Amino acid sequence: MSQRSSHSLSSIRTYLGLHRNIGILAVSTFLLGLGEELWQAYLPKYLLELGASSVVVGLFASLRDLLDGLYQYPGGWINDRFGRKKTLMLFTGIAMSGYAVFAFSGHWSFLFAGLVLVMGWKSGAFPATFAVIGDALPKGQRSVAFSVQSILVRVPRVIGAPIGGLLIAGLGMLAGMHTAFGITIGLAALVLLTQHRFYEEHRPAASGFSHTPLKHVFRNMPAPLKRLLVAEAFVRIGEGLSLAFIILYVTEVLQFSVSAYGTLYAIQQSVAIAFYIPSGKLADMTGRKPLVALTFLFFALFPLAVKFSGSFVALVFAFLVGGLKEFGEPARKSLIVDLSDPNQVGRTVGMYYMIRNLLVVPAGTIGGLLWQISPELTMYVSSTVGIIGLLVFLATGKSHDH
Repeated sequence: MSQRSSHSLSSIRTYLGLHRNIGILAVSTFLLGLGEELWQAYLPKYLLELGASSVVVGLFASLRDLLDGLYQYPGGWINDRFGRKKTLMLFTGIAMSGYAVFAFSGHWSFLFAGLVLVMGWKSGAFPATFAVIGDALPKGQRSVAFSVQSILVRVPRVIGAPIGGLLIAGLGMLAGMHTAFGITIGLAALVLLTQHRFYEEHRPAASGFSHTPLKHVFRNMPAPLKRLLVAEAFVRIGEGLSLAFIILYVTEVLQFSVSAYGTLYAIQQSVAIAFYIPSGKLADMTGRKPLVALTFLFFALFPLAVKFSGSFVALVFAFLVGGLKEFGEPARKSLIVDLSDPNQVGRTVGMYYMIRNLLVVPAGTIGGLLWQISPELTMYVSSTVGIIGLLVFLATGKSHDH
């Protein structure tokens, strides 16, 4: 390789925030995401196929949100106490066992047990992903690195969701889902091997670790971070009211096929991917608040856009709006890391997401109850709560930029 080519490659790596451990994290995120996205979007439909009611679908969504909250702080504590590598491997293994439970489930009730394990990677390892990026990169490069990570979460959705839809179309709902679960188990095993062999622990277990009480971790969170948390909680509650029911609205109310929904979902993720790098760079250059505000606006508009879709073309537009929900994600994530103590970044991130996600827990069940009254009501209430979150952010966000 010439010196000029080597320099160019180095420049690209620097621009994108690439680093050995971030690379291992990226591989883990991509492969596990690819496996999960084969079936993730179709779980509400799968639950109905196994005999569950719409209320059970809502309860399943609420349990997911509950676990997403409960895993965060313990995951952050394990990350700070035992190091990044052990944390990533532990929660990859836990999630892998959950995929196995899903694969052998013959009744919808088993999916609840499997979900407890499956959420290990998505939620338990989540604070460690922030810590890996925080360890590897200075503040001025973190937004772009988070953009790259977010892209690697969304690319599997573009690929996996349509493939999952084809599996279901070709094999039927039950056989198609079971095949998808089996593929995910194989990918998880590959991820575990990659983490074990190639991740280099640069922050040894318990380095700088102190047993800070839970209440002190919250008390030490900067005021701008707490204000962001309040606003985002409203936005995510609004999202949670309709999240599990978007696929049902498209397939049951609007009468489009599951494979059509898979295409729409892929469009949504493609839009998110297209904007991640530009928005991440923009966040590092110009500040966070405008990007986060736009993100919250699109969260609120998405359910309304779906509700008012009278054709497939209109649905494509609605899912374009849905894709723009992630526009300010790199800015928000980098701000959380910037404001965190490096010795307890895992616990700070865990505290933030634990509080946010626990507040979202009732949303899925409430959405299921609203759905029984009227599917349209679910969409209206979802958007209204999201707008409240946006207004809270705009009213209290004077100190969000850092």
